[in-house]
Amino acid sequence: MLRSFSAADAPAFAAYRSDPEVARYQGWDAPFSVARAEEFIREVSALDPAGIGWYQYAVDVGGTLVGDVGVNLHEDHRQAEIGYTVAREHQRRGYATEAVGRLVEHLFTDRGLHRVTAECDARNDRSARLLTRLGFRQEGHRVKATWHKGEWTDDLLFALLAEEWRGKNT
Repeated sequence: MLRSFSAADAPAFAAYRSDPEVARYQGWDAPFSVARAEEFIREVSALDPAGIGWYQYAVDVGGTLVGDVGVNLHEDHRQAEIGYTVAREHQRRGYATEAVGRLVEHLFTDRGLHRVTAECDARNDRSARLLTRLGFRQEGHRVKATWHKGEWTDDLLFALLAEEWRGKNT
């Protein structure tokens, strides 16, 4: 289930964001304190999920926070970028595929978006495979384009159009 974050999520959120393996390809550094998690949850709770910019949803499985998915809605309200994270102990169970798939369905079906994009570190094979499995096409490969955690990294760029999603899911 995708839901809004609650204050009770802070310890679990901080725990998986503190895992160096989970943080490896992400924009934050481990460790990630509970205080920082509480602040993040307060900030995201004040946002409009349909508003321009980033909004983060909690991924809940049977009452347990297993990860999060984010949407960065563009100013045109027709395009968005997505991102996702799953706690290491909950990976390889299909939760990321299901959560990202539900998010994409929501963006195309309920919100009427035209295009959804995602990017990942080129070394993050599992993330690239997830996007491909959901029908995203790789549109680019930026070589040594991002200075990330002390090194230049390659970026893979993915996109999916609403018509492609509908054609795949009818």
